Amino acid sequence: MVSLFEKPKFRDLVKAMSVSEKERLSLGLKEFLHGNQGFGFDLMSDLLHEYKLAKWTLLTICPVYYRPSVEVFIKPTTAKGVIEYFELEGLQYSPNPTYEFYRAYREQINQMKAEVDASLQHDNAAFCGFLMLSM
Repeated sequence: MVSLFEKPKFRDLVKAMSVSEKERLSLGLKEFLHGNQGFGFDLMSDLLHEYKLAKWTLLTICPVYYRPSVEVFIKPTTAKGVIEYFELEGLQYSPNPTYEFYRAYREQINQMKAEVDASLQHDNAAFCGFLMLSM
């Protein structure tokens, strides 16, 4: 789900990170998954921003694998398309990842998902893929 261009860049970045940077990244992911989501998201985003790798796909891939029925994977083209096509109020996509947008977009996707057939409700990544294909 992450692009072929972003994967090696992220891999190489992690290899080159200092121990303290790896700890910050790990703490951010731990907080996002098990603690203060906003703090964790911002911690990861700020660190990756220093290396120009603060990308929606890199920040949202692990959470959606960990809790696929709750968290969302944000693919820029899909997110922009969903917001425009379904005329989602109060959501303004930005390529700069923010927790506020993530939380609001996740809330909208989960509300939409609650309105469809049960067979589409178990996995948010698949549901968003379904939305993209149906637009």
